Amino acid sequence: MLRPMGRLDAVDLSLDIHRKVGKKRLADAQARLTELRLTLGGQIGGGRLGPPVAVLMEGWDASGKGGAIKRLTYPLDPRHVRVVQFAAPTADEKRHHFMWRFGPSLPGWGGMAVFDRTWYGRVLVERVEGFASKKEWKRAYKEILTFEQGLAAEGMILVKLWLHISPEEQLRRFEARAEDPLKGWKLTEEDWRNREQRDLYADAVEDMFKKTETEITRWHAIPAESKRYARIAVIETVIAEIEAGMKRWDIDLP
Repeated sequence: MLRPMGRLDAVDLSLDIHRKVGKKRLADAQARLTELRLTLGGQIGGGRLGPPVAVLMEGWDASGKGGAIKRLTYPLDPRHVRVVQFAAPTADEKRHHFMWRFGPSLPGWGGMAVFDRTWYGRVLVERVEGFASKKEWKRAYKEILTFEQGLAAEGMILVKLWLHISPEEQLRRFEARAEDPLKGWKLTEEDWRNREQRDLYADAVEDMFKKTETEITRWHAIPAESKRYARIAVIETVIAEIEAGMKRWDIDLP
C-alpha cells in the first residue's frame, strides 16, 4: 500500500549552493545572527533583554544535525548560547513525566539554547520502537502543544527544525561513516535498525508536523541532501524566526 503524499515529499532535496556563493552567504548569516544574539542578550542596542530562543533540532540519522549546530553556534560567544544533547532517558528520568528532564535546559530571557534531540522523541522513536504505549504517545501531542504554547505566550521563540535527506543519501553517509575510523563511533546498530523502519518514522514525522504546529511554533523542513545548503538554511531560518519574535515583542531590530 502506497503512503499518501506528505510534507516530507514536498521538500526539494535537489537544492544546493555554489561553494563561493555559499561561503559568503554563510558568513553574512553568521554575522547577522551574532548581531541579533547580542541585542537579545542586552549587550548592544538599548540594553533590554530580549525573549529567550530555543532551537529544536530534529532529523533523520546522519542528516547533518551536528554540523549544522556547529555552524549555527560558531560565531556566538559560548557564554551566550548553550548546546544540550539528549539521548534515551535514564532509569531515574523515566520516573518522571517525559518532558521533565528538558526543563532545566530551557533558556530564560536574554538566553539561547540549541537542543540536539528534544521532547519529540516521545512521538518519534518512542512511538515507533514501542518504548511508549499508544495511549502515551497519542496523548503527548496535546501535552507538547500545550507546553509550547505556554512557552511562546511567555515570550520564548521556538525554532523547530527537521533536517530531511533521502534514504539513498542516508545510506551513503552511513557507509562513509563505517569506513572512517574517526567517525565510525557515530554509527550504531540502532541507526541501521531505524533505517529499516523509515516508513514508520516518516508517518510519525508527518503526524508530528500536523499535530504540534501553530502559527508561531511552526515546523521547518530543511533540505539537507547538500550539507552546505542545509547549514546556511538552518541559520537563515533561525534568523527569520528571531526577527519575527522580536517584532512580536516590540523590540527594535538592529
